[in-house]
Parts: sequence; C-alpha cells; structure tokens
Amino acid sequence: MAASQTQPPDTSMPALASQICNHIASVFSMPTAHPPALDVLVSELSAAASRGGRVFLYGVGREGLMMKALCMRLAHLGLQAHSVFDVTTPPIAGGDLLLASAGPGGFSTVDAICSVARSHGGRVVLLTAQPETGTCARHASAVAHVPAQTMADDAARRRRRGGRRGGPRPLLPMGSVFEGAMFVLFEMVVYRLGEVLGESPEAVPISPHNLE
Repeated sequence: MAASQTQPPDTSMPALASQICNHIASVFSMPTAHPPALDVLVSELSAAASRGGRVFLYGVGREGLMMKALCMRLAHLGLQAHSVFDVTTPPIAGGDLLLASAGPGGFSTVDAICSVARSHGGRVVLLTAQPETGTCARHASAVAHVPAQTMADDAARRRRRGGRRGGPRPLLPMGSVFEGAMFVLFEMVVYRLGEVLGESPEAVPISPHNLE
C-alpha cells in the first residue's frame, strides 16, 4: 500500500461502540460553571426521599424515554416515582420533586409542567445542555447541566452549512449525545443514590416490578 493512502475508518461493532462510549464519556469532563449534575441529582433525590416526597419525571421525545428509564430505577430503589402523564400519576404538592428535561433549554410543554409544579409548592430540577438560554430554567429550583450536543445544536450546524449535504456522517446525530449522556448519568445517579439511601444490591431487585 502506498504511503499516501489511508486506512478506511474501522466500522466494526467494537470500534463503533468504543467511539460512541468515548464521545459520551467526554461530556462529563467538559467545563461548566454549574455544580456537577451527578451531585445535584443525588442531593435533590435523597432530600426528597428523606422528607417523604414523591418524585415526578418528564421529558419529550427520546429525552422522555430516558426519564422513564430513570423513573423505573427510582421505583426499584423504593422511591415514590411517577412519570408525568401516566394515568395513575397523582397531583404534585409541597415537598415533592419534579425532574424535567429540556436539552435545548426550552420546550413549551416542559415550561408548562415546571410552572404547575412550582405553583403547587414542588421543587423543580431541570436537566439541560443550555442552562443560560431557553425558557425552562426560570422555573428551576436547581439545574443539572449536561453540556452535550442536542437536536437544536445539530439543526444550527446544518443551517450554517446552508442545508448543503456532504461532509462526514456523524456517529451520534441530532440529540443522541445528550440522550446518551442522560442514560449514563442516570446509571451513576442510581449507583450513588443506592449508597446514600443504604439500599443493598440484594434488596433492590425485590422492589415492586409491575405484577411480578
């Protein structure tokens, strides 16, 4: 092979998995003026648990799926956790906690839900990549900053290119970096929270699992 030729990128499954994991891991070493998101979430969740408060979770689209996954794990840890808009979800009240996600900083539905939670005396923690912009932060009692690319960042990049196609194909398109970082962050939260609440690994699986 001539010296000027380059090897094609490795698109094997292990190589792609490594690239994705490394990209997501890099999010947690990025500088931020806010307290670490892990510390914020563990502190707020443990405080809610200690005062007997319920935890409500909401996000839109794929962010919402990550929030539902966290909701399930919080229930496994013994917290009273509810996904907003489930038909069995009770009204929020004083002492309760709302975890809301708005990666780009603002969504009208998230704005409305955060506003309702605050008006009823609940605490609101906002997960976002854009804590200084958008509309949701004004409702937040605390912010968990996850400095990752969102769909809005991807759209802005395409606008700068004038809609032209071409260039390298991103491995994590649109908001995948933020959503992937949410999943990893939530696994860290569950691990740390289990320690804070004194939940042994053996006790967690016997927490309610639907009808099992």
